[in-house]
Amino acid sequence: MQAVISQRVEQIRQWLADSQLDALLIPHEDEYLGEYIPAHNERLQWATGFTGSAGMAVITRDKAAVFVDGRYVVQVRKQVPGDVFEYRHLIDEPPMQWAQENLATGSRVAVDPRLHSGAWLDQMTETLADSLALVCITANPIDTLWHDRPAATLSNAKLMSLDFVGKSSTDKRHEIAAVLTKQKAEAALLTQIDSIAWLLNIRGSDIPCLPVLLSTAIIHADESVDFYIDPARLPAEFAAHVGEGVRIHQPEALEAGLQALGGKDVLIDPATSNAWASQVLSVAGARLIAAADPCLLPKAAKNPTEIAGMKASHIRDGVAISKFLAWVDSQVAAGNLLDEGTLSDKLWQIRSLDPSCTDVSFDTISAAGGNAAMCHYNHLNQPEPSVLEMDNVYLVDSGGQYPDGTTDITRTIAIGQPGDDVKKTFTLVLKGHIALASARFAKGTNGSQLDALARQHLWAHGFDFDHGTGHGVGHFLSVHEGPQRISKVYNPTALQPGMVLSNEPGYYRADAFGIRIENLELVVEIETQGDMTVLGFESLTRAPIDRRLVDLSLMTDTELAWLNNYHQTVFDVIRPSLEGDDLTWLQQATAPLTR
Repeated sequence: MQAVISQRVEQIRQWLADSQLDALLIPHEDEYLGEYIPAHNERLQWATGFTGSAGMAVITRDKAAVFVDGRYVVQVRKQVPGDVFEYRHLIDEPPMQWAQENLATGSRVAVDPRLHSGAWLDQMTETLADSLALVCITANPIDTLWHDRPAATLSNAKLMSLDFVGKSSTDKRHEIAAVLTKQKAEAALLTQIDSIAWLLNIRGSDIPCLPVLLSTAIIHADESVDFYIDPARLPAEFAAHVGEGVRIHQPEALEAGLQALGGKDVLIDPATSNAWASQVLSVAGARLIAAADPCLLPKAAKNPTEIAGMKASHIRDGVAISKFLAWVDSQVAAGNLLDEGTLSDKLWQIRSLDPSCTDVSFDTISAAGGNAAMCHYNHLNQPEPSVLEMDNVYLVDSGGQYPDGTTDITRTIAIGQPGDDVKKTFTLVLKGHIALASARFAKGTNGSQLDALARQHLWAHGFDFDHGTGHGVGHFLSVHEGPQRISKVYNPTALQPGMVLSNEPGYYRADAFGIRIENLELVVEIETQGDMTVLGFESLTRAPIDRRLVDLSLMTDTELAWLNNYHQTVFDVIRPSLEGDDLTWLQQATAPLTR
């Protein structure tokens, strides 16, 4: 593979010379700028060998560097040849900073504007104005050089009935058109594929983990939509499903559709729409209104039907998780210390017994012992998966995609008899989880104002975790949904009833162990005896938290009551679906803890 990567880099360098360019920037993203990308758009992997979900590369005529964040510092060294690429940190030494330091002033850096947001390109053009020239290319050299490029997976659209989504596409378009009118926009470009899936009540399977269709849409203030997708992918019932006003165009017609907006006021999200679209609109004479995707907030605040579906899917998912955890305990008891891959495969096998489960919602994190200290560990990126380690923990972070909801759960479980350090930090993480789950807060509160609740007990003992506390979750859509988030980093989005967020504090001790406890939480309105109603969380996830790891001396009576009440709820809703040894296990796993 090293020889293949070296040859590909030399081909890119030849293209640079022929094009009179000095460097090429290769991001992980494709033209949709989403978290998940299909195999045929894995350009960074083609050029470097790196399979992670975030990163960049810069190839110059005589140097090359690959940039990854802290999640991938080990993986990148295993996958990317060090005699071809320098290894650099994506955050500490950003790619364009490296380019400035390694290229002469005035050097021409090739950028594919379809693979970068408009906001990024504007910022970089301004930042580098006195040092480097960013040259927007019309054709990506990798697309020409990639001779064995896999064909795109283009699935047929699945129509989502009102029984699942609760609101018609016509009603949703009416709602979004009102937002456009308020913003004084005549149209909005929609490039986030989960926004389009939500708006038109359709799903697909073009991308692993994300049930969407690769497509683009323009919604107009008159509630009509121009939908750019091969019409052969749409069932005959599509027109009746979405109602009047949705015009279908081949994807190749998008540029002409953008040009037709010349002279109009067009809303475009500079953070999520690629720079190419902004350029086409600007050249055509459209007046751009920079604003957030108008579907984000309505999509995030689930309606009653979606909420009911999320609750139902979490019960079925909880059944699968409970069966899996019972199986793991039985294997350990029998002396079978299985490897991470076998465990991950078994979890999917159990989940997929539910015929409604269409996919995982992300690649399962199956981490034994010290591997659990890498919060985004993936056993598939290792030479061989590790096996369970006695007297330590096993961390499994996984989720499923169901037509009535999306799930995401992390459980850390005891393998044998973990030591006091593990139990202490597990309990501190649990206390933070309970504090956030129990929070009451005024309307208008954002996630960054709640983040410290989950960290306070860890902080008090000199510990912390280096990731956000919670992300939004979609309804049979993206498991990482914005704009809501709970994190140290400021987020201006106020939490609203119907939003779903994860609650996942953790603790990670390098090369020793890792702990994370994650439930999904629904934002709900709560009556009070005071002057106003407030907001709080209702836990959706239905699976036991390992009571064997709880240090009771660190728990307050209130926290203990929360855990026992949670486990009683889990037992009540999961019990009807379990029998035999699985039911016996559940009874033990949810039994009340007492001092």
